[in-house]
Amino acid sequence: METIQSHLNKQIMDIKELSQYLGIGKSKIYSLIRMKKIPASKIGRQYRFSKDIVDSWLRDKIITKKENALQQNAVPVNSGVDK
Repeated sequence: METIQSHLNKQIMDIKELSQYLGIGKSKIYSLIRMKKIPASKIGRQYRFSKDIVDSWLRDKIITKKENALQQNAVPVNSGVDK
């Protein structure tokens, strides 16, 4: 059985390899493809995934971006009313 480390070095992955790389099921990947939510290339009847494009897609899907963290940690500004 191949390790996840071997997938880190591979530039083009199939469904099974992408499933292992992302840690999600193959059926979920097929669902994402049908909904056009994941970048995929179809060669004949098989799908292939570029690791660089998948990694970029993952970065774009980050829900805890740096800007959000900065806003949450911001100190409230004094409203101008001194007591």
